[in-house]
Amino acid sequence: MLTSPYSRPEFDPYESNDVPHGESPLWPAPTSHTGVDARLQLPGSKSLTNRELVLAALAHVPTLVRRPLHSRDTSLMVEALRSLGASISEVPGDGAFGSDWLITPGELIGSTTIDVGLAGTVMRFLPPVAALALGPTTFDGDAGARRRPMSVTISSLRSLGVDISDEGRGALPFTVHGTGRVTGGELTIDASSSSQFVSGLLLSAARFENGLDLRHSGDRLPSIPHIDMTLDVLRSRGVQADSPEPGRWVVHPGNISGGEVDIEPDLSNAAPFLAAALVAGGSVTIDGWPDTTTQVGNDLLTLLPLFGATVHRDGSSVTVIGTGHITGVTLDLTTGGELAPALVALAALAETESTITGIGHIRHHETDRLAALATEINKLGGNVIELDDGLHIVPAPLHGGEWMTYEDHRMATAGALIGLRVPGVRIENIATTAKTLPEFPHLWLAVVGAPTA
Repeated sequence: MLTSPYSRPEFDPYESNDVPHGESPLWPAPTSHTGVDARLQLPGSKSLTNRELVLAALAHVPTLVRRPLHSRDTSLMVEALRSLGASISEVPGDGAFGSDWLITPGELIGSTTIDVGLAGTVMRFLPPVAALALGPTTFDGDAGARRRPMSVTISSLRSLGVDISDEGRGALPFTVHGTGRVTGGELTIDASSSSQFVSGLLLSAARFENGLDLRHSGDRLPSIPHIDMTLDVLRSRGVQADSPEPGRWVVHPGNISGGEVDIEPDLSNAAPFLAAALVAGGSVTIDGWPDTTTQVGNDLLTLLPLFGATVHRDGSSVTVIGTGHITGVTLDLTTGGELAPALVALAALAETESTITGIGHIRHHETDRLAALATEINKLGGNVIELDDGLHIVPAPLHGGEWMTYEDHRMATAGALIGLRVPGVRIENIATTAKTLPEFPHLWLAVVGAPTA
């Protein structure tokens, strides 16, 4: 059933924004009048960096993480792991975006408070780690984080015998009373709202006394590639981790190895940059694209041609070429919901209608992304209709105006993409991109050809 976002009084755009309206400066999104011709590199993957940091803290020997992402989400992970007993120091590296990290595992000790910010990976990956620590660990974060679902993490750990105090909220804040051990064994959960519930349990499972035999009981599971990524990083560290059947994952108990780990560039963060070639016309090349990867951003190479792009690969470089004409699409994005904001922005600028589904779960990301995207595009004159599981986008002339971000980095980059075509788009709190890509404003101006100083 089609539903207009304006018929949903329970969604107040400003209510989901942790920065009061009007207090942060508006960032004028640059508009391209001559097309783009850009080549760039991107910082490391947030998903891979935070997974590798958790495994490094649980390993039995040190790990050198090379070319990691330095952002708010990864900084929160580093500080949280330090508070639990890991030693993490910066060492010189050859990456273009900051130092490497040397992680030396130590005895896990609680009696600390962890600030998760608005990072889903921190709030869902670390409670199982805290259960392996001695002493209580309290988790809390931004106001937006308190609205994100955590009941699956809490109930699953309780089923494994972990004592958690949450006063019945099923959300932040809560305290994990770690005893230094988790029995593990068989567990069934419903992870329909986020694959992070699965990954969070799997990452620590090799340290459980009996490992973990985890089953998903829901009708559908979003973002399966992220679970594949988790299994891949576990296996690369010598952990026996399998998926013997769909919706079931088995991690055997054992040591987690260390050594050196290279972090791939963040391919999901490539979405707005590659899409810029479609919006403005011209070409954008990203260097350092991995040959094989579990990152869902790799799907851009097959998704962007559906909108009218031409994609070329030359070794480790990917080039997207566009003409400025965008074709509407019908897509099921169940496996790649984090790409939705950029692709919805493309659809809002397309010449024919689009329907993008399989993304109902992104209502539970940094904000309700479906409602936020519909609200902001419609404010600019668009015609976006919310579906139960996605969005229907009808072409409409857009005009300038304020674009709210709701403390959501992907809302900020989606607004920048629309502003590339539509003059006068002003983005509230562009700094929220520091969550996963602090360099975004500088890189975006460089791609567009606008002055960066």
